[in-house]
Amino acid sequence: MKILVINCGSSSLKYQLIDMYNESILAQGSIERIGIEGSNLTQKVDGREKYILNKQMRNHKDAIALTLEVLVSPENGVIKSMEEIIAVGHRVVHGGEKYSDAVLIDDNVKAYIKKCYKVAPLHNPPNMIGIEACEEFMKDTPMVAVFDTAFHQTMDETAFLYAIPYELYKNNGIRKYGFHGTSHMYVAQKCAEIMEKNIGTLKIITCHLGNGASLCAVKNGKSFDTTMGFTPLDGLVMGTRSGSIDPAIPQYLMTELKYTADEVNELLNKKSGVLGLSGVSSDFRDIETAAENGDERAKIALAVYSYKIKKEIGSYIAAMGGIDAIVFTAGVGENGPNTRIRSLAGLEFLGIKIDYEKNNVYGELREISTDDSKVKIFVIPTNEELVIARQTKNLI
Repeated sequence: MKILVINCGSSSLKYQLIDMYNESILAQGSIERIGIEGSNLTQKVDGREKYILNKQMRNHKDAIALTLEVLVSPENGVIKSMEEIIAVGHRVVHGGEKYSDAVLIDDNVKAYIKKCYKVAPLHNPPNMIGIEACEEFMKDTPMVAVFDTAFHQTMDETAFLYAIPYELYKNNGIRKYGFHGTSHMYVAQKCAEIMEKNIGTLKIITCHLGNGASLCAVKNGKSFDTTMGFTPLDGLVMGTRSGSIDPAIPQYLMTELKYTADEVNELLNKKSGVLGLSGVSSDFRDIETAAENGDERAKIALAVYSYKIKKEIGSYIAAMGGIDAIVFTAGVGENGPNTRIRSLAGLEFLGIKIDYEKNNVYGELREISTDDSKVKIFVIPTNEELVIARQTKNLI
């Protein structure tokens, strides 16, 4: 029972081919810098050397085509044909209030995913490209959508309502939804396992930090609050997204600087964040390099990014009435030791102490708190793909 999981991010694609009889990973890979110079594919198969292919990919359709080509390649593949795959599980960012569970994809589901383009413009479109590309190459294989919004359905009204006329929520669904749900759920559960504690007794803050970034306050195993809102634009500073800003700024841009609504949307989603602040890149590795070489704007971008994370950590500790553990995950969270240090600097008075030597880790599960830290700090590689594969299996 082999299930392929496709996880299309705003500038990346991750995939895993999983044998669900024992949840063993037959192959896992990632494609980075889609649409950016220097895009590449990396595939790992147990017992083999890592396979790296540098190839320019203009968009997510190119990335899907290359993924499938590599999986069946006589030299580097793990299956003989696509027929061995019984289903494909797709990460879909925004399911609104209509979809809070995994669903078999049909024309109605695709239409709703496309309807959500306006509130998830960086993610639902590549998610849909992944779905349609797989349908084109694997015509008779069931496709399943697993939504990022599902985990956050446990938030209370006090957390998800905005202070705008209530009818806009009841009639139009304008509320906080939250995203990265499969990742936050996975790493919170993994954290509890490592601590050998019942997750129902823990207060955990999970930090999913990548090109898109969000924090989640996980109280007693459930999403209590999260930084992203009605769309994935809200919350933290991100790769190209502004995060939370004064709501009057879009109006100012339109009335004083004569931006159109589409231009404002483009500005805040694709030209802001650390890209807009630094003027260097949306890739944190590029910005770190520029900062090390003395680029002042790059230094400012990194400082602002980490400051916003620290503020949200503090607010969630207050909201939950305490904290037992903090988890860093995703591309920057797992591979950014400097980001982790900057994001926790100054929180020692709360018993949050990071061990600099332990923190020198990239992409590996590790506790990075000092022995006398009252709060456990972990780097936990996320595995959204396994969560998606399990839900896909359960559905079909």
